[in-house]
Amino acid sequence: MNAVVLAAGLGTRLRPLTYRVPKALLPVLNRPLLGLLLAQLKAAGFIQVAVNTHHLAPLVHRFLEEEGALGLDLKVSHEPEILGTGGGLKGLANLLGEGPFLALNGDILIDLDLAAIYRGHRQEALSTLVLHDCPPYNKVWVADGRVVSIGSPPAGGGGTPLAYTGVQVVAEGILKYMPGQGYHDLVAAWREALGAGEKLAALVVQGRFWQDLGTPAAYLAAHRRLLQGEAPGLAPLWPSLSDPLVGPGASIGRGVKFGAGVCLGAGVEVGDGCALANTVVWDQARLAAGVRLTDCLVASGVSVTHSAQGEVLAADSGGEPGS
Repeated sequence: MNAVVLAAGLGTRLRPLTYRVPKALLPVLNRPLLGLLLAQLKAAGFIQVAVNTHHLAPLVHRFLEEEGALGLDLKVSHEPEILGTGGGLKGLANLLGEGPFLALNGDILIDLDLAAIYRGHRQEALSTLVLHDCPPYNKVWVADGRVVSIGSPPAGGGGTPLAYTGVQVVAEGILKYMPGQGYHDLVAAWREALGAGEKLAALVVQGRFWQDLGTPAAYLAAHRRLLQGEAPGLAPLWPSLSDPLVGPGASIGRGVKFGAGVCLGAGVEVGDGCALANTVVWDQARLAAGVRLTDCLVASGVSVTHSAQGEVLAADSGGEPGS
């Protein structure tokens, strides 16, 4: 079984964090997101996995070299110019050769039986889209196990609107709707295929954990939900989980108070009398005594000297580390 992970995105909605850390390497409970996705693929029995890169590509390449210990046959498709959701997928398909493959967006966490999804793909379908009910993202209309429209209701009505999970099985036939080289939009290719009478299969899943990580609020929500135990199927990806989750070498001063949803990275220093709730602090950051943080993200190595709510605290958000 072959798979790809789309990891070339710029992560613009997560700036300033993604000025220095590619979106695919954002730590989730102190473990890089891409590492979690690769571990899931390995556990499901996938052997050959291709990953595309663009933004801060050397960091992703170095990480993939280190992840070779997983025993996966990892291939990389580097994009000097970003190729979009369709162009990136096409480049990865060319690396893998013939046959269908599983494709995962590189900015989601989801608890699915990935092997069963791969095996459930039918040859007559150009793609099998994994869908779920998740308002307000329900923009894929489904009827009788098939996708009938994307973005707007089908002509004549009918069908049920559902949301794309970011997981699909892709067959080679979809590539003809992305001719030539360069940038391609995957949704446009899907629409063109539907217009030509091609079949896009719909696999609907229910009761599964799903979380996008594309915004600071979504990133915090992922941590809060995981620490609350909402994804027991994903729990084996971490040695142990507790709230607060405290990374190795972190130090916590006297009288510190923790609310729900707190994750501290390796080497974090929390001063006396701090109070934290729904906050993620990356490696080697320092919180001065008495700082109160709620709904915040603190980037690696940053020194925080003032209290905040709903802020992303990073060197690139204005001023220098320590300000």
